Formats: sequence, C-alpha cells, structure tokens
Amino acid sequence: MAALLHDLLTESANRFPDQQCLVQGGRTVTYAQLLEDGRRVCRLLIGAGVSPGDRVAVHLDKSIEEATALVAISMAGAVVVNVNTLLKARQVRHILEDSGAETLITSYSRLKTLGAELNGVGRLRTLIGCGSHVQLRAGSVGSFEMIDMCAAASGPRGDPVRRIDRDIAAILYTSGSTGLPKGVILSHRNLLAGAESVSAYLGNTRADRILSLLPFSFDYGLNQLTTALMVGATLVLKTHLSASDTLKTLETERVTGLAGIPTLWSQLLQADWAGRTFPDLRYITNSGGRFAEEHVKEYRRRLPHTRIFLMYGLTEAFRSTYLEPYQVDIRPTSIGKAIPNAEILVVDEVGRSCGPDEVGELVHRGAHVAMGYWNDPVLTQQRFRRNPLQPAGLPVDELVVFSGDLVRKDEEGYLYYVGRKDHMIKTSGFRVSPTEVEEYFYNTGLVQDVVAFGVPDPVLGEKIKVALSFRTNVQMGGHELLAMVSRQMPSFMVPKEIEVMDNLPKTSSGKIDRPMVCAGRA
Repeated sequence: MAALLHDLLTESANRFPDQQCLVQGGRTVTYAQLLEDGRRVCRLLIGAGVSPGDRVAVHLDKSIEEATALVAISMAGAVVVNVNTLLKARQVRHILEDSGAETLITSYSRLKTLGAELNGVGRLRTLIGCGSHVQLRAGSVGSFEMIDMCAAASGPRGDPVRRIDRDIAAILYTSGSTGLPKGVILSHRNLLAGAESVSAYLGNTRADRILSLLPFSFDYGLNQLTTALMVGATLVLKTHLSASDTLKTLETERVTGLAGIPTLWSQLLQADWAGRTFPDLRYITNSGGRFAEEHVKEYRRRLPHTRIFLMYGLTEAFRSTYLEPYQVDIRPTSIGKAIPNAEILVVDEVGRSCGPDEVGELVHRGAHVAMGYWNDPVLTQQRFRRNPLQPAGLPVDELVVFSGDLVRKDEEGYLYYVGRKDHMIKTSGFRVSPTEVEEYFYNTGLVQDVVAFGVPDPVLGEKIKVALSFRTNVQMGGHELLAMVSRQMPSFMVPKEIEVMDNLPKTSSGKIDRPMVCAGRA
C-alpha cells in the first residue's frame, strides 16, 4: 500500500512498467525508467550529504528532470521545497533561508539569474546543476559544492530511505499576509490523500493523458503529478504555451484531462479553434479563481462531450470542494460540495455552524489538512485550530484549517464563494499579498503611502490595483512609476491599475484607512 510520495511511482512502475509516464516534446519516459532515474538521483543526493528530513530546494522549469528530482528527494527521505520559477531573486533567497535548505537543484541559467543572491544564504552549501545544456565542473565553486545531476544517469541506484506517512514530504511556499512567501508544510499523507480524492471524482485511470500546464510549485499543478502517478496515467508536460499551441497540443497528444485557472480559459476562447472538437478531452477542471459564468456556458457549447469540474481549494488543504458536472448548468457560480474524505464546515465568528444563506468562514476538516506553516507558530495557531464542532468528550483536539474565505451554502448544501476575510488578492490562480506589492513601491523611496487591493475581474478573478500618494517634490506620473517597479516584480504580481492621490485617508489612530481606499470612497 502506498504511504509515501515515491510509493505512487513504485507501485505504478510495478504494474505498468512500459506505460508512458511523462511526455515532454519529443522525449518520453516510462514508469520503469522514471523509477530507475529517481533511484539514481536519490543515490546522488545521499552521496551529497542529504539526510532524512533535510530540505532540498528545486528551482527548475517544469520538466522530466524536475519530476525526477521530486521523487528522488522523497526516496532520500528529504523534504521537497519547490520554488516557483516566476519568483524574483529576492523571493527565492527568502525561501532558501526560511526553509533552511542545504541543497538546491537548479539549472545553470537559473544560477545566472540568481547571481549574488545565493551568497551567504542560510545553510545552503550544495548546488546540483540540471539539464543537458549544463556544463558544471566537479568540485567546489566558491563556497558551494557543485554537482552535475546528469552524472546520476550512469551512477548506481539508491535504496529509498524508510519514512512514514506522517513525515514531511514538501513545503509549498505561497504568499503570506505579512509580505514574503510562507511555507505550507505537507505530509506524505496529505499528498496521497489529495491524489486519492481528486482521482476518485475525476475518474482517472491509466488510459488518461493529462496535460500539465501548471507549475509543480503550485499545489494544483503538483496534484496533477501525484494523481497521474497514483493511477498510472500519462502526464504531458508543457510550459509557457500560447493559446493556439495549447489547442494544438490537446489535439496532437490526444489529451483526456486539462486543469486550468480562469486566465487560461479566457485565452483559449480567444484563439482560433479551426473546427476542432477535441473528441478525446474527457474533462476540464478549474481552480484558483472564479470560472466566469459566460465562459462556462461557452465551453459547454463548444465541448458538449467534455465534463466541466468547478473546484475550490487552498494550499493548506489541497482541494476542498468540487461541483459535479451535471450541476454546472443548474448552479454555475457554485464551488460545489466537499471532495471525498473531507468535510467542509461553515462557521460564524464564534464557531457556530451557519444556516442556509448565512455567510461564514469555510473550515476544512480531513486528511488533506496540512501540518501548519514552516517557522511560523503564531500564524499556525491562528489558522490551524481545534474543530469547533468536535464532540465534547474527545480528549485530544482535532485540528482543522480555517481558510479565511467567506462562503455561504444554499438549502441543498451547495457552497458559494463570497470573499476574503483578510486582504489577500487571488489573481490568475495566485494568492498575492498586498503587503508584498506595496513593499515594491515603498522601496523606490518615492512613495508616501500606498495600498494594494483586488478589484473583481471576469478573467483574472481579481486584478491588482494600487492607490498611492507621492512624497513631496517627486515629479513622476503613476504609470511611469508602475513601469519602473514592474521590472522587479513577478508578472502575476504587477498591478493592472494605478491611482495617484494627494493623500490617502487615515483612521483616527493615524493608520491608512484601507477599507475606505478599497471601497473607492477616499
């Protein structure tokens, strides 16, 4: 029985050794080959000094090599810290320092991008280069030990280290309300429970060919990998595809399943379908934001044979809800009901269960609930709390995760998203901290006050807007400042609107009146 991340690969490799596991361009890797490659990289990691429980950072574009690294880290008993390649060097440095990673697997091109940011980073001591284009000389370079992952191809295989399902498998970093990314701790049990639940309601089998467009550093993207490994399906790896290329790939690769975020669905509708009907496309799934109702209807028209799953999730619990495809026409704005092996509570401010159409906070209960936030006991205690509805006689508290999202449920128990309790912005499938956006503007030294917030958008879910006031004697326009700041920001974090004001409103205590600014009453 699979208990660990790499067990999914081992079991499928034993059952379907010659089945295509990963497809990337003209390259194909079978389950048996991925298992062999994973064990060789596992041996490389152990030889480099990686011990059980160590954090190993991976900063690679989505690829066969990245998937190999993830399973190899699991085999070595270590913890995956997958770093999104859209992040800037400063954010990467924070993740490396916060996680305490001693080893970084990346490419030479990424090393050039990171540059001096790696100097003096926490406990980092080993860099493992990846990719056929990388030519790394053996031995130490500066203060780092440099190793070429390609060397593992001809090396011996390693034996997986014994761990249990309660051990940490991964730390996924997501934007935090205090600014820099925070690490969500996921156990092997969390990852496998997510794969079991999702594959159950999607009906995944080894016959599926799943198109992977989302990064593995994103819980939604990682779940595609774990789901494929669990059932022995084929995962087609693609990055940075245009809408027309995506449509072509769906056809040529005979894709049966596609996961996306609202931005993708909008872009695909604008592309030329050229009479394509995609007869192999069995299902599509949406998460990371609201699937615009008009887009849902258009996809139902263009793909009458394809099942549409509207989903909701948070990194702290992977997936939480889904709407059955037969309900999409009836209630297209609903996020559905709890996924298998989960219970979704809707509670008020004092922890009482809300009635129909009463707005409350969504609370997730079940095996998917993460272990907390890395290095942040205060935030962990705030978000991971005692089940408010547990039996009074239970001697040990059951921990559930309070999402911070406000929802309501109708008479039949279907859930509807209302908004955030805090000020986090959900855009293009990313959770963005207003504080982090604001910090980029403050760091210019040109701004007196700034507030970043989300504005409803039919494509992005929310688009980022900033309202600011310049310091005295600054001679610059808002769009000029935005152009300057955006060069330092990840693309998904760049504001779409900017408003310059003489002064931002303040509360009686002298703080910026954020609610007034966000409501446009300033």
